[in-house]
Amino acid sequence: MLLTLGLNHNTAPLEIREKVVFAPDRITNSLQSLTNLSSVEEAAILSTCNRTEIYCDLTHQHPEDLIAWLAEQHNLNHQDIKSYLYTHSDMHSIKHMSRVACGLDSMILGEPQILGQMKSAYQQANEAGTLGKYLGKLFQHTFQVAKKVRTDTAIGSSPVSIAFAGVKLAQQIFSDLHAQTALLIGAGETIELTAQHLKELNIGRVIIANRTLEKAHAIASRCNGYAIEIKDIPKHLAEADIVFSSTASQLPILGKGSVETAIKKRKHKPMFMVDLAVPHDIEKEVGELSDVYLYSVDDLKNVIDEGLQNRREAAEQAEDIINTQVSSFQTWVRSQGASEIIQQLRHQSEQSRDTALNKALQSLQNGTNPENVLKRLANDLTNKLLHEPSSSIKQASADSNIQLLQAAKQLFKLKK
Repeated sequence: MLLTLGLNHNTAPLEIREKVVFAPDRITNSLQSLTNLSSVEEAAILSTCNRTEIYCDLTHQHPEDLIAWLAEQHNLNHQDIKSYLYTHSDMHSIKHMSRVACGLDSMILGEPQILGQMKSAYQQANEAGTLGKYLGKLFQHTFQVAKKVRTDTAIGSSPVSIAFAGVKLAQQIFSDLHAQTALLIGAGETIELTAQHLKELNIGRVIIANRTLEKAHAIASRCNGYAIEIKDIPKHLAEADIVFSSTASQLPILGKGSVETAIKKRKHKPMFMVDLAVPHDIEKEVGELSDVYLYSVDDLKNVIDEGLQNRREAAEQAEDIINTQVSSFQTWVRSQGASEIIQQLRHQSEQSRDTALNKALQSLQNGTNPENVLKRLANDLTNKLLHEPSSSIKQASADSNIQLLQAAKQLFKLKK
């Protein structure tokens, strides 16, 4: 039985989620400990800041030992976390994994990072040797579904965050960001996300400006940029084709005069500026300058609202795709039971064949007439193959088991 056990941002507050996070260097040992449970055949663990989920192939339907194991791994009383946990089994587990991979269960609808995190979870479980036939196949199926959703819908194309909306707007103005330089002012989460989005779009150069140089360095190192102090912005402003600012300053960081000076140094080459701060980091008068395109949080709100609506519509399409693909995987799972039966039937028939054939060959070596040997071989083989089915059919008739009798007619294609 396939089972998902977990908690996420919808079911548990941050202080609970933090307590059940699996550190990356603990995953392998935890997976091996998990598969040592008698009920667990296969296992994988997905652990992020917003969710911790355990995916398993179990021998029974009771997840209590999994809950106890999860609590023990984090030195918790299982009653303290039980109310925050959810479980999904079989079809619902298959569907849930697909929804997670497609970003439909994320805090930000359609966000793409979770797919990479699921691929890491798969890789870790694969390397730990805790994946088998069913869970390994389910992960591959999940990745294919996510790829189809990304290809066939617009789930990830529309901006739904301030940072993403600003970057997409910059991309529309400068179609080739590879040739542009971006100046990012601040070192908070918004600027960090902006730097990440710009890196993904192959921005040419990135300058991170912040009052604390160490914080600026931390972000710059992740996007191949370099760090400066805020007081040094006037020395570099003319280099910037794109400016994003998001600080907690109560006074503007950039005034009309400093931007006007930079524009002159740039020989009036256009500058795109996004002020993501409240209160403003960039004086409103800057927007009056020619060759400057200044946008505020309010300007981007309509872009975000439109993006959210687009993603909601795409999410409905994604749900339809997932439902279809869940049925496809269930068909594969059901076929595995038939494959095992066929293998057993073939093995049993081959044993009967080999026994009858060896007996016939021995008779030939003893000089028995070949025609008689062949007749005896055909008769023995027929009796051997039909003995068990015939006995079962007789018993079904005695028990008035009409369903089995009808199945026998269908299975052996018996004519009236």
